[in-house]
Amino acid sequence: MHKPYTNVLSSISERRYSSRFYTVVRDIEMKNDDFSINLSSIFIKLIGIWMANGQSEKYVRNMTIVYSIIALVFGLWLQITDMYYSWGDFSECIFSMCNMLSIAAPLLKLITLIVHRKDFFYLILYLQRKFLHGDYDDYERNIVLNCKRKCTFFTCSLTFTTLATVVSYIINPLIANIGRNESDRVLPFNIWIDLPLTITPYYEITFVLEVISLYHIGVSYFCFDNFLCIMNLHVAGQFQVLQHRISNITDLVIRKEEKKEKLIVDSSYFASKCYAIFKKCIRQHQALIAYCRKLEEVFNLIVLEQVLMFSMLICLDGYLVLMADTSTTTRLIFGLHITVCLCQLLMFTYSCDCIIRESLSVATAANRGPWPMVPMTTTGRMMKKDLILVIMRSGIPCCLTGKGFFVVSLETYTSVLSTAASYFTLLKQHSEAHS
Repeated sequence: MHKPYTNVLSSISERRYSSRFYTVVRDIEMKNDDFSINLSSIFIKLIGIWMANGQSEKYVRNMTIVYSIIALVFGLWLQITDMYYSWGDFSECIFSMCNMLSIAAPLLKLITLIVHRKDFFYLILYLQRKFLHGDYDDYERNIVLNCKRKCTFFTCSLTFTTLATVVSYIINPLIANIGRNESDRVLPFNIWIDLPLTITPYYEITFVLEVISLYHIGVSYFCFDNFLCIMNLHVAGQFQVLQHRISNITDLVIRKEEKKEKLIVDSSYFASKCYAIFKKCIRQHQALIAYCRKLEEVFNLIVLEQVLMFSMLICLDGYLVLMADTSTTTRLIFGLHITVCLCQLLMFTYSCDCIIRESLSVATAANRGPWPMVPMTTTGRMMKKDLILVIMRSGIPCCLTGKGFFVVSLETYTSVLSTAASYFTLLKQHSEAHS
């Protein structure tokens, strides 16, 4: 057949950081016209994940990463101490636990991507070079354009709802402080240290520190998921492009020969041309499989953490909105928070489900191809044997898993919601029993 191409991504990730490579990266970033990638790149750079060129940029990047970890750990410390001192107040403990999970999730994502930073960079680079700037016909351009639209919709939705939640956390104490004395002012989050934090200037300094940390937590919460969604949807789009190419091989050959103003009269020549295009499709298929494996390698721990935490977060948010004895502004905060969780979960599971469906559909596209038109020459017979292998391999879907424990699809969405509803019922019963 042909030389295996499954190591395409691993060979890419083993390349050294050379000045020539960074020139390529800069050129791609300059001509990139994808809004979702540009938007997500802005936020992920605030966290400290970007490709640095030179020692000075590496130093700034590393300091940004350190600052991001400090901001997340500071927020986690605030919630742990608040839960410790509020122990016994059920609603306050639920409030602190919900915030703790919302901080622990991006902290784990950040640490995971720091470990896999090099692979993550090359996944983005490969997406920009091969997926966004490929050689497409009109039909294939429409597929890529549709992927860009979906990415823009999902990333903008998650970004807007998350930042709206961050703003609601900030507005809550400002509204609560209306009409209060200076000694009775509240902060966005309780901080338990032996200082007069309600008095100027301690209050203003603490308020600004909490807001800065809160903003960084909010950005960390959605920026990694945005890139995962973008990569998933574009990979699914590339499987659609592959389906189009496999099912229209003879048309592609005829169009190419017409451009050369040649008339195909030799059946063996026609079969060899079809086989040449078919081998390119096989290489593309293997490259997409390798890309999905690299995605799985980088994100499987994040996927596991996401699914495990979503059920708890949706359950706790639902309790704070519907059951807890809290203020209207607090209900608004967690109403927005549960909206973020549902949007994030849908984006996450839908994009993974697209990969599964489109990778399986390659076999269907191969079956409906114009194979009877290919003459039964030696090349034609080899081509049809290879077609059987393609159909067999397409029967195993590409997918993302939670560290190998489960496959993520749209069924995961309903499973998480069902589990969250069960947790909520138990929490409600516990609350009513102790009220």
